[in-house]
Amino acid sequence: MLRTPANDTRLRILEWLKDPVAHFPRRRHADLVTDGVCADAVAAKLGVRRAVARTHLTLLADLGMLRAKRVRRRTYYRRDEVRIAEVAWLFEKDW
Repeated sequence: MLRTPANDTRLRILEWLKDPVAHFPRRRHADLVTDGVCADAVAAKLGVRRAVARTHLTLLADLGMLRAKRVRRRTYYRRDEVRIAEVAWLFEKDW
């Protein structure tokens, strides 16, 4: 778990999703802030295939860092700020 978000690509995705309106184009059937961003948009921004972007997003969602929501036939991802704060707190904790 601790290694997965440390990947540079996944860290960039988390950073972009802090402010999705600034980093991704509007979608017709979903709101970037309330619904999130689909794998197609992340893939386009990364310059990779959709399957690669979906793998990164799924790993982050499995860790609880992202929340997934189905809108029509697509899955949209947005940050789970509570979970991200919990993980950040773990790294700040003095073991």
